[in-house]
Amino acid sequence: MKVMILAAGRGERMRPLTDVTPKPLLPVGGKTIIEHTLNQLVSAGFKDIIINHAHLGQQIEDYLGDGLRYGANIQYSPEGEQGLETAGGIINALPLLGNEVFMVVNGDIATNFPFETLVDQPVDLAHLVLVDNPQHHEHGDFGLDTLGLVTDNSAEPFTFSGIGLYHPDLFKDIPAGSSKLGPLLRQAISHKRVSGQKFSGFWMDIGTPERLQTLNQLYYS
Repeated sequence: MKVMILAAGRGERMRPLTDVTPKPLLPVGGKTIIEHTLNQLVSAGFKDIIINHAHLGQQIEDYLGDGLRYGANIQYSPEGEQGLETAGGIINALPLLGNEVFMVVNGDIATNFPFETLVDQPVDLAHLVLVDNPQHHEHGDFGLDTLGLVTDNSAEPFTFSGIGLYHPDLFKDIPAGSSKLGPLLRQAISHKRVSGQKFSGFWMDIGTPERLQTLNQLYYS
C-alpha cells in the first residue's frame, strides 16, 4: 500500500517559525516532525511514500531526498507556493498513488497509532481513524455507528486524526485544482460509504508553537 504524507500546509499558526522553515521540518524530539512519521511508516512496512509540498517545499525535497537513508522510496508532488487544499493535493498526486486503496497521513501529527493494522482494512470509499476531541477542537468532526460506519451527526462526535484510507474513486470526476476533503467525505458519508475506527492511544495535532513545545517536553521528560 502506498502512503501519502500531507506536507503542503502553510503553517500560519506556527509563524514566525514557518516563515523560513516548512512546518514538517520543524524539530521535535531530536528529529524533524516529518521524519518521525516517515520512520513510523517504514517500521510498519510502508516503503512507497508520496509527499506533497507547497510553501518552501523544495527544502523538504532537499532534506529527505529519495528516502533511501530511511528505508523508503519517496516521490514528491509539488503544488506551487499556494497549495491545493487536501483533496486537491491528493488529486494532484493520484498519478503517483495508483489505482488501489492508499493511506494518507497528516504531516503535522504525533501519534503511536499502529499503522500496520490498516494493511488489511476493508475500504469502500474511505476509512477514517478517529480520536477523542482535544481541547482546541472540543466539538469534534464525525461519529461512529454500531456497524462501524462514520456518521456526520452524532451525539458523541470524535475528531478526525488525519489518518485515513482512500479509494481513488472517492476523487472520481473531481476537477484538478484547489478543493477541500471535508465536503467529499461528507457526501460519501451520506451514502454510508465511509467506515471508521476509534483510536485511544497517543495522538497530538502539532498546530501551534505551544503544542510543539509540549511535544518536545514529552520526548525529553
